[in-house]
Amino acid sequence: MLQLFRSFMNSKSGVFVTLAVLALIAIAFAIGDIANTGTFGGVAGGDRVAIVGKRKISTSELEQAARTEFENQRRSNPTLTMEAFIAQGGLERVLDRLIDRTVLSEFAKTHGLRAGERLVGSEIARIPAFTGPDGKFSQDAYRAAIAQQGLTDQQVREDIASGLLVQQAIAPVLPGGVMPPSLVSHYAALLREKRHGSIGLLLSDAYAPTTGPSAAQLDEFYKKNKAAYMRPERRVIRYALFDASAVKNVTEPTEAEIAARYKRDAAQYAATEKRRLTQLVVPTDAAAKAIRDEMAKGKSLDVAAREKGLQVTQIGPITQSELSAQSSAAVAQAAFAAQRGQMAATARGGLGFYILRVDAVESTAGRTLDQARAEIRTALMAEKHRQAIADLSARVEDEFDGGSSLAEVAKDLGVQVQATPEVIGNGAVYLKPGETAPAVLGRVLSTAFQMEEGQPQLAEVEPGKTFLIFDVSGITPAAAAPLADVREMVEKAWRRAEGDKLAKAAADRVMKAVAKGETVAAAMAKEKVKLPAPDPVNMNREDLARLGGRVPPVLALLFSMAEGTVKRLEAPNDNGWFVVKLDDIEPGKLLPNDPLLAQVNGQLGQALGDEYAQQFTVAARKELGVERNKAAIDAVKKQLAGRN
Repeated sequence: MLQLFRSFMNSKSGVFVTLAVLALIAIAFAIGDIANTGTFGGVAGGDRVAIVGKRKISTSELEQAARTEFENQRRSNPTLTMEAFIAQGGLERVLDRLIDRTVLSEFAKTHGLRAGERLVGSEIARIPAFTGPDGKFSQDAYRAAIAQQGLTDQQVREDIASGLLVQQAIAPVLPGGVMPPSLVSHYAALLREKRHGSIGLLLSDAYAPTTGPSAAQLDEFYKKNKAAYMRPERRVIRYALFDASAVKNVTEPTEAEIAARYKRDAAQYAATEKRRLTQLVVPTDAAAKAIRDEMAKGKSLDVAAREKGLQVTQIGPITQSELSAQSSAAVAQAAFAAQRGQMAATARGGLGFYILRVDAVESTAGRTLDQARAEIRTALMAEKHRQAIADLSARVEDEFDGGSSLAEVAKDLGVQVQATPEVIGNGAVYLKPGETAPAVLGRVLSTAFQMEEGQPQLAEVEPGKTFLIFDVSGITPAAAAPLADVREMVEKAWRRAEGDKLAKAAADRVMKAVAKGETVAAAMAKEKVKLPAPDPVNMNREDLARLGGRVPPVLALLFSMAEGTVKRLEAPNDNGWFVVKLDDIEPGKLLPNDPLLAQVNGQLGQALGDEYAQQFTVAARKELGVERNKAAIDAVKKQLAGRN
């Protein structure tokens, strides 16, 4: 809904990046936007991509941030290539973010704001990624986590300090502003306004030439649109599974081992007694005595407790040691001294004075060594197998570290090496719809797409039981498909692109006819091609809000037009051109107590705060000065794309 207001007011929706920057303060590590301050070997055009005031943003910072953003996007789109990421403006967005963050950080420093070591340390301690098993900050977890990302403690601290400076600089201008009630009412009414019009689509395919392009035309079109024909990186994964069956000559447990285990677990094989109890806890000894006196006169424990607003609880089966840990040794001793069906002596525990009734006694006879021998032998054999397979997996890792190949290790294990067809990053088999890599590779697929060729690794499939050895062969880098392979597809795209040019000219003709008083349908009917009938539109802004942010651009255009006007809009993917005619606007109506008013008031206040922050960032840019080094930026693009 906020986006609708911003669109209506013609403001720069979505331009303020500071909110994303603020998120870095708490999750700087997780986002991975921490700058790498090393040098960027081999990049021409200088060692900086931008200068903010006196602060340089190095080529290495941009490269590191771009690679991190690329990897983040690949988690949701495994087939994304670096070339496509760059072609979609990914590098420019990362650079804009770096510049805005640096602007606010340097502005804060210029005006005397600081982020001390203690403050930085407290922020690090709050990051969930650095907590240990006890839920508290762990120095070991912190160092392991940053080392995994190739970062140093100094880099992390500098980045978080920068984020804290950003927070100090921008926080005062972020709180929502206050809009006058008349303005709130006006914009709230806009949500209820209804628009009537029509939308026609002049399809590119309807105007596409029937003859194909010349060889020169096709080649030129292909070169300009190579990014559309990128083939993803493909890999062949070789693998083999092994389990406990690969372990040979596991020795049987000896009599001495069985006897030692029986002695170690003597408590497990000893006779045990468990009891079921009815329990009532009262705060004082006098209260306990009063209840017992009533029971002596014939009342049950349950009734005596209920009359005093108390409630008994059932516990057990429970051993004496368990009851002692739960209440106290005195309570446990009293409970296990009484006979079945009797009341135990009142005893004091951690919650007060305990009144207990023994409801049942469950006794288990102990077992001799001879009686437990088979169970102990089975347990020891299982342990020996687990240890043997753990030793075997460790040996396999050592062999890989020592240079052994997958085939050599598989032969030693007596297992067969299998190979997948060419697969892409999401596990799909290349050019075979519906086919995927074997499910057993699911846990190692992402690793396999980060490995070098011929460097085998070991992974657990079922912890402690089944293991996978695998490597990668036949790596085919992402690249544009040769023209010969996609000629038919390129010809079709060329026809559509040419048709799109003619559809644009047709849209201009239709607009002129509509401007002279014709309907969209009548104007489109004059075209000498078959076109779909225009769609009538009759909706309000609340209907748009219900689309949940997925408002088609053509509807967004309709709701930004003046009454009685006509405009055109290009359809996605060269599909053609829309002609949009807005016939009339029906004003929205609101009651004085309409709940929409409060909702709009809050959203407009937040929008005003965002506008303040946007203007603050613009002012900080002007004060500090920002210069971009196009040659260095282009060099980073080439480096990322592997063209250096």
